[in-house]
Amino acid sequence: MFQPDTCCTLVPYFEVPEANLAAFKALGPQFVEKTRQEAGCLHYAFSFNGTTAHCREGYVNAEAILAHLDNVAEPLGQALQLAKLTRLEIHAPAAEIEKLKAPLAALQPQYFVLEPGLRRA
Repeated sequence: MFQPDTCCTLVPYFEVPEANLAAFKALGPQFVEKTRQEAGCLHYAFSFNGTTAHCREGYVNAEAILAHLDNVAEPLGQALQLAKLTRLEIHAPAAEIEKLKAPLAALQPQYFVLEPGLRRA
């Protein structure tokens, strides 16, 4: 039975100078605590490969992504003083991507459209 994939994922990568890595990681609990207040957040976690940080994030729709970005504006601002956002991907259904293009234009994300029927339920 076909079940559409409606999860919208925000996929940021940060390059963190070695000298800032501990301070960057110390922001993690603030981000996690803020996401606990977000009804539209499906999953949220950080992972690291040396000085490259990745935040794995899933949301119910485009509006939940935008609400999340508003919610974490303060710690994100701090993180961007410690690290450089080197890549931002959005993986979502086409209709949700259209809702994000204008508000996220300044971040220049790469968009990946979820293909209907190419998901294991």
